[in-house]
Amino acid sequence: MTALVGLSTSSVYPEGTAAAFEIASRLGYDGVEVMVGTDSVSQDPETLSALVDHYQTPILSIHAPCLLVTQRVWGTNPWGKLIRAKEAAERLGASTVVVHPPFRWQRSYAKGFVAGLAAMANETDVEFAVENMFPWRASGQELPAYSPGWDVRDEDYPCVTLDLSHTSVSRSDAMQMAADLAGRLRHVHLADGTGSARDEHLIPGRGEQPAAELLQHLAHTGFDQTVVVEVSTRGALTRDAREIDLVEALEFARLHLAPRH
Repeated sequence: MTALVGLSTSSVYPEGTAAAFEIASRLGYDGVEVMVGTDSVSQDPETLSALVDHYQTPILSIHAPCLLVTQRVWGTNPWGKLIRAKEAAERLGASTVVVHPPFRWQRSYAKGFVAGLAAMANETDVEFAVENMFPWRASGQELPAYSPGWDVRDEDYPCVTLDLSHTSVSRSDAMQMAADLAGRLRHVHLADGTGSARDEHLIPGRGEQPAAELLQHLAHTGFDQTVVVEVSTRGALTRDAREIDLVEALEFARLHLAPRH
């Protein structure tokens, strides 16, 4: 079995969650990852379930509201957000909840994050895949924004998401990170970057990350989880232009995930 290729609902921004389902269905993606955000549709499991039925497009994963702009989505308690993400995943048949490490100022949450996540994982079949992040940079200085830290290899997380835009910002070796994570790698955010301090989320193949090499490695090693296209198309001036980008990303993923004999 080859990996499924999903579309993050964030990839159609500024269009909304419902548009992502329609686009994913029509372009031939295997499903969607719902980025829970300020769009009310993304927060409502019943509405999401109706979209699944209408477009016959499954939800493969739920991205918990961990961003600065979603600090008040589903309340302000970070554990409460993860519980709601888990419940949404269970309700909608998604196998994975993507979560970021805590911000450093979330001290209580950060202190108990690793142990608390392990305890929650024991209560559900849903996997919590912690995503690699990056140091923030300002005036040439690196600022530690996350606790326990941005590099998921430094903690004993059983399940991890590898994001190629984030390896670009952190200037990490994505192939080495994938090798170091080995069986803990459960989920991939497919994108690209140029090594900028800005989280670019380029269409794969347009930056400097080893996106093709990583997908080929996953295919060779029998990776049968989910690869989610998480790119920025906000620069697209029309729906047609956005879809051209998303077709390119899907074709890139399928080409390099195809088994080679």
